Amino acid sequence: MKKLSKLIIKSFLGPFALTFVLILFILLMQFVWKYLDDLMGKGLEWTIIAELLIFQSTNLVALALPLSILLSSIMTFGNLAENYELVALKSSGLSLLRIMRPLIVLIIVIAIGAFFFSNRVTPYANLKSKSLLHDIVYHKPLMDVKEGVFYNGMAGFSIRINQKNEKTGELGDILIYDHRLPEMGNARVIRAKKGKMRKTISGRYLIMDLYDGISYDEQSAPTQKNSPKSSPHLTTTFDQMELRIDVSSLQFQESDEEKWTNNIPMQDMSQLSTTADSLKAQVQRRADNLVKYTTKAYHLTRDSLDGTIQERVPIVTYLDSLPLETALRAHRIAYNMANNSSSYLQTAHNDMKNRKVYINKHWNEWHRKLTLSLACVLLFFIGGPLGAIIKKGGLGMPVVFSIVFFLIFHITSISGEKMVNSGSLEPYQGMWLSSLVLLPFALFLTYKAANDSQLFDSSAYGKWFSKFKRGKKGLDEDSPTVS
Repeated sequence: MKKLSKLIIKSFLGPFALTFVLILFILLMQFVWKYLDDLMGKGLEWTIIAELLIFQSTNLVALALPLSILLSSIMTFGNLAENYELVALKSSGLSLLRIMRPLIVLIIVIAIGAFFFSNRVTPYANLKSKSLLHDIVYHKPLMDVKEGVFYNGMAGFSIRINQKNEKTGELGDILIYDHRLPEMGNARVIRAKKGKMRKTISGRYLIMDLYDGISYDEQSAPTQKNSPKSSPHLTTTFDQMELRIDVSSLQFQESDEEKWTNNIPMQDMSQLSTTADSLKAQVQRRADNLVKYTTKAYHLTRDSLDGTIQERVPIVTYLDSLPLETALRAHRIAYNMANNSSSYLQTAHNDMKNRKVYINKHWNEWHRKLTLSLACVLLFFIGGPLGAIIKKGGLGMPVVFSIVFFLIFHITSISGEKMVNSGSLEPYQGMWLSSLVLLPFALFLTYKAANDSQLFDSSAYGKWFSKFKRGKKGLDEDSPTVS
């Protein structure tokens, strides 16, 4: 039995590792394609991009793991059934569940590991990837200079380059405005026929080697705005000049991660429940304040008339006894008070509704960490029996069935979460909806596979259809005819 368990586990681990890496790579490439414009052309070191991809791949485990378990389990039992190994094992007296027992234990271990991974590792990876991606997106490239367009990315300089050779790095027809002193305006203007750019080893300074040019330097600003006396300036021609520009502000700098720690995906289960409870207490205090506001603003009294009086008598109100102008003023005041109270209550209602949605999002994330583990187990009990029934291994038919069931799982998960956010369902109902949908499939397919059902065998349906036709033909022959 130990050899059998090793054989089953070994036949599963190969396809599982292959499909997991392949699915994770596909999902990661989708992320890279989405942010390709933000990653390229900014002079980022490869270590920064690698760090981002590692943290992002960690976040994608929640999608890749269930699908890889489903696909690899179909491939494993499909190969066993296709090579008649499953038939040989059953003929020796082993049931399907006994054959699946080693993998059931392995999947439970993986599910437990997935829970701790999603509760501990994923929040940290979300924090790091979110912070790093934000820094990369808003990071200014060092010299994103386009031909014929002024570049103002460096403080104190405006640079225009009309010719740019991407292969050699040579620049032509260079115009530089130096306005590092705001009170002086463009105090220095440099023109050069050609030049090159390079960075210092520390990366703090950008050095521009300029050749065959001229420099215009304004020595001082006029003392009066409309002074007829012009400022003295200096014109210098040069064969070669080195311009050193401080670009330390353009270097990649990681922002403070503390501003992201309160985001929902960056919290574990204990933090999520604590935050949700505190938000619920805030909503309750807001509701209590609304009750106090309405009771203080409006005091309702009981009817003082005797309830035993049966005759209807005309009621003369206090307003009827007031002058017309005073009564109209009282009406306007009452209308304004009612309108203000209605607006205040409507605003408070919307605020409490939004707070409740925000609380539900915390509980959604709390339940998501649990549903991932259960989804791994349910998808295994779908994939294993399904592979034994279809008797096909490889990446053909198993991929088709895997996509179908994973789409069912993914769509029901998203739909349940949206229904929770809209207030149609409670968080535990919406987030466990996908598991409730998968459970009947898992039980049905496991039962059919354990009883050697020919659920997807076309020849079995052909035989049944032939029997049906023969039975119908026999009934037609036996039926009496009317002469």
